[in-house]
Amino acid sequence: MLPLALVAVAAVRHRDVLAEGFGQVATARPPWLLAAVGATCLTWVAAAVTRQGAVVERLPARRLLATQFAAGAANHLLPSGLGASAVNLRFMTVCGLPLARSSAALALYLLAESVGRVGLLAGLLIAFPGALRLGPLLPAGTVGPLLLGIGAAAVGAAAALLCVRRLRTAVASFLRTTLGEARSVHSRPSRALALWGGALAFPALQATALVAVGRALSLGVPPWHMAVAYLAATVAVALIPTPGGVGSVEAALIVALVAAGGPPAAATAVVLAFRLITVWLPLPPGAMTLGALVRLKVI
Repeated sequence: MLPLALVAVAAVRHRDVLAEGFGQVATARPPWLLAAVGATCLTWVAAAVTRQGAVVERLPARRLLATQFAAGAANHLLPSGLGASAVNLRFMTVCGLPLARSSAALALYLLAESVGRVGLLAGLLIAFPGALRLGPLLPAGTVGPLLLGIGAAAVGAAAALLCVRRLRTAVASFLRTTLGEARSVHSRPSRALALWGGALAFPALQATALVAVGRALSLGVPPWHMAVAYLAATVAVALIPTPGGVGSVEAALIVALVAAGGPPAAATAVVLAFRLITVWLPLPPGAMTLGALVRLKVI
């Protein structure tokens, strides 16, 4: 709840900018908004392709696609993507995969998605080194504490593994299962292509949706710079445990777009419209789909 509270305080402090941003949303050009809707719909297809690539067995395609749509709604009930992970884990076990292999496939999907997102960001930063000014994103004096916190977390995790034998045994068993699943998947070129192709397509389509919204509202930031801003913001908020990234994603995206050269009010309008298209409009039908899949025992 703490990140949500901090975002609420920031929203109250900058309510004039938010009000101006809401006013600009009404001036958006419909064709570009429709393009953003289309890109958003394709993200569920990309997620389904990646999920299929993480397992050797063939999953029922229609149910898999419906599960990805429903997982978006579940993602707003639990923090840091746990809702979507729980839905997909249940789906794979209902399809007959043992729990250990389902968990390994889930870990493989999360790894591929993270590598795809960070790799795409790194590639764009190499191609467009001036796309993002890090000064507004990382104020002076924050790099040291950030690295210290990451290092402390890593040391704490390593100490727990070394000191707790039962935990060490469980982690070792899980890693063996995951590595075995990864070898099986990569022994089939079609599965490997689906896994890594979908992992790259998913963040690329999300960035495309943001670019389309930016064009709809005439943000004035080059498309590649908007894509870099989106990827940088989502990578930065990955460790903030708010359900569905509500609040944290909006704040990070606004800061990133301003860092890329966008006016604050226009950047706010773009982020509000983008989150409306990608999160809030699909939420009611996604929740109904989730309920239907539970009743039909698909999950």
